[in-house]
Amino acid sequence: QVQLVESGGGLVQPGGSLRLACTASGFTYSYYAVGWFRQAPGKEREGVSCISSSEIWYADAVKGRFTISRDNAKNTVYLQMNNLKPEDTAIYYCATDTLSRIVAGVPTYWGQGTQVTVSS
Repeated sequence: QVQLVESGGGLVQPGGSLRLACTASGFTYSYYAVGWFRQAPGKEREGVSCISSSEIWYADAVKGRFTISRDNAKNTVYLQMNNLKPEDTAIYYCATDTLSRIVAGVPTYWGQGTQVTVSS
């Protein structure tokens, strides 16, 4: 059974940093792409970043501030978020599938989400 578990969310002041982690069980991450998505209250879900064996992509809104990485030995993907802004406040979800389904926004497997709140 495929399971994804996110961790690392919380409350941080503007300009602060958080590192989210997405740990998988039931399959091997290295064969698939992993994406981070977020959904703020009253807004549609949007893609934030994704990583495959050969590509990394970032949304324009987070480029230069967020860094995605993976540790295949730990079956974990990380999202390092620096210089956080109030508009980054959202529930962050990780998801995995083929790269094409991640890019299309319709990956099969999703984590439960972790809340990130940026506020003074």
